[in-house]
Amino acid sequence: MKGADLFVEGASDLATKLKVPAMIIGLTIVAFGTSAPETAVSITSALEHSNAIAISNVVGSNIFNLLAVIGATSVICKIKLDYSILKQDYLFLVIGSVLFLIFILSGRVISSLEGFIFILIICAYVGAIIYKIKHKNKDMPVGHVHLSNMRIILYIVLGLVFILYGSDVVVASAKEIALSLGMSETLVGLTIVSIGTSLPELITSITAAYHKNTDLALGNVLGSCIFNIFMIIGLTTFITPIAVTPVMIIDVIIMLVCVIITYVLAYDKSDFNKKDGIILLILFIIYMAYIIIRN
Repeated sequence: MKGADLFVEGASDLATKLKVPAMIIGLTIVAFGTSAPETAVSITSALEHSNAIAISNVVGSNIFNLLAVIGATSVICKIKLDYSILKQDYLFLVIGSVLFLIFILSGRVISSLEGFIFILIICAYVGAIIYKIKHKNKDMPVGHVHLSNMRIILYIVLGLVFILYGSDVVVASAKEIALSLGMSETLVGLTIVSIGTSLPELITSITAAYHKNTDLALGNVLGSCIFNIFMIIGLTTFITPIAVTPVMIIDVIIMLVCVIITYVLAYDKSDFNKKDGIILLILFIIYMAYIIIRN
């Protein structure tokens, strides 16, 4: 968590120096930074052949982001959405979740080829954002830089080191917990690991909402979910194909339902208000109770 905090602070100031607007910062630098724990945990899990944790970590993190992070953030402050975000970035998340489910259902494994397709898609998405920055956001206001150039570099490097080391400890500890308590790797990935690696998103979005920077708060959540599906699943399955289990299919369907629910809530009135936040938090509690009972 501290590594992610340092990384985000350094990367955010770097993006500000480059005159990148708050929503774009949230969708890219901050989102990718706060997703670094999920990236490291899933890749480490795949290399150690803990495939259930690798997938359930991503699915659990996205469900946590959509229900708990958006829920808690919108309870603090109403999140207004620009229609272009709904039409482009949020819709892209819906399409990505559907594609993920198709890959899950298409065979007994998520292959390296499917992982490579995900990587190509996220590269194209980031490329489109960079194009938007260069050609459409030149006159948008940006924030203030708080760090010197040297401190920005130091924060980014130290943050990544802490994240990578911490993720290795998380995977090892999670497997021990699963063994000692009789829990399945899937349950550990969906609860302890996914919530633990999603705390940077929660902290970042709540802090942004508290400071009335709802663009950054929402961009962080959407960008993290997009990055989790396309980059993390892409890299993980590209490294080692992952066998699909029946439970995995159910969890991905639940994730897709969560994406659609939040999209419909947002599309209806172009915001998330306190009532929406309470609904989403209740749904998250119900989901947690379900997966614990299921185990």
